[in-house]
Amino acid sequence: MKHNQVLLQVELSIEPNALKKVDFCAPQSYQGTGFLSISDLPRVAEEASTIIPGDGFDWSVKTHFEDSPGSEPHQILDLGLKGRLHLVCQRCLQGCAIDLDEKCRFVLVLADVEADAYPIEDEKQEPLVVNQHFNLLETIEDEVLLSLPLIPKHPDGFCEPHTSTFGDEEGEVAANEHENPFNILKNMKKN
Repeated sequence: MKHNQVLLQVELSIEPNALKKVDFCAPQSYQGTGFLSISDLPRVAEEASTIIPGDGFDWSVKTHFEDSPGSEPHQILDLGLKGRLHLVCQRCLQGCAIDLDEKCRFVLVLADVEADAYPIEDEKQEPLVVNQHFNLLETIEDEVLLSLPLIPKHPDGFCEPHTSTFGDEEGEVAANEHENPFNILKNMKKN
């Protein structure tokens, strides 16, 4: 690719099915914005405790070519995600809204070998293997899933930890029934 070459700027479709086949191998750059509902992202929908109309993610994509010393320019993909998903709070076991606002940067490569050779210490961007029929929708869904908290919970002070359904008396009876196995050793030492 020549440095003075003007690249075609392609506007991405907002239709989820159109995002399943994007030709990132063509010498052109892409940009686009849209909204994906939870139903457009089936793996994300499996994680949701409740799906409320209007829940989903605004996405934005922009690619550009960046010079790389000693080699051809690399294509860079900037992905932005912003939206809401309802999960189960692990403290109170009630539904809680999780708001995501993520920005990711990828360097687009054509083969796994290139991705494997990419420096691990580069935390600003990670390699993404692309082809002529790249599934951008799947990558968006992957990034949403990776952005979810490991332990979803309400902000501190919003909810109380989930307590056992057993009453106090039942809990005490259950504790007394399970005698400490080391009491036998304690009694042996006394004798």
